[in-house]
Amino acid sequence: MVLAAPAEQAPWAIEVEGLVKRYGNVTAVNGISFAVRRGETFGLLGPNGAGKTTTLEIIEGLRRPDAGRVIVEGIDAVADPQAARSLMGVQLQEAGLFEKLTVAETIRLFSRLHRRRADVAAIIERLQLTEKANALVGTLSGGQRQRLCIALALVNDPKVVFLDEPTTGLDPQARRNLWDIIRSIREDGRTVVLTTHYMDEAEVLCDRVAIVDQGRLIAMDRPDRLIREHAPGVRIHLTPDLAQPPEAVAAAVRPLSGVNGAAVNDHGDVVVYSHAFEETVDGLMRLAREGAIRYRTMRVETANLEDVFLKLTGRRLRD
Repeated sequence: MVLAAPAEQAPWAIEVEGLVKRYGNVTAVNGISFAVRRGETFGLLGPNGAGKTTTLEIIEGLRRPDAGRVIVEGIDAVADPQAARSLMGVQLQEAGLFEKLTVAETIRLFSRLHRRRADVAAIIERLQLTEKANALVGTLSGGQRQRLCIALALVNDPKVVFLDEPTTGLDPQARRNLWDIIRSIREDGRTVVLTTHYMDEAEVLCDRVAIVDQGRLIAMDRPDRLIREHAPGVRIHLTPDLAQPPEAVAAAVRPLSGVNGAAVNDHGDVVVYSHAFEETVDGLMRLAREGAIRYRTMRVETANLEDVFLKLTGRRLRD
């Protein structure tokens, strides 16, 4: 990827070119390149150990790369990380919160660490924390703590906001509530970089996603385009008979008409990807009648973003 246009003319909020980071003999990030448009919500996805956290820490100026360039809003984040960080808001994990301070005190404290400051009262109202403004952080629910963490990412009125798994551990209602808040941040014209293990979240919130595995960028596009390209049609879940290894079932069904691929998920089910549903189901039933495969249940679903990753790597995103 070549960074050609001057920053003031380019549409990019973040440009990453040829990023490399090694730890001894391990290459955690191996030549990653991508660009994030201004005003979009961009998802960076991958399993644990894939290199996405190291990539984000380099962009955020917390680690130096062994090679490559990072430009954030026209600033070289490797050469001048402090200047680049002044334009960023980074969601803190719970370890960064002070349990004995109130919500309002916490937001004011973090606001004073920045030269550029947003209106504290407006942030409290926006993150729906008005009723909890004078409550101690230690008394907050999980959803309230996550909203506070996002509030702290906005105290310096940033142009780029990094949200690291913001809805992990929340109940469905609290997750949906945070989705609305994340959408509103984007509607301000800010750029949002999101990491998540919830693929429905990435599909709903992200304009584009990049999938990272083993230190490399393996796919990047809009979620719907990735699904059409890598997991078109439907997925068929087969629960094999206990007497037959799921790997044997997957091998038997791959040659069937309409099948794009088959893999074993972490539940021991065989996931079959098909672009010709009726032909594939006919073939599955024929194999069952002939005794070539034995399964207890069959379930048909439309493909999603997690299927894309399973298809590309043979692993689930949480591995």
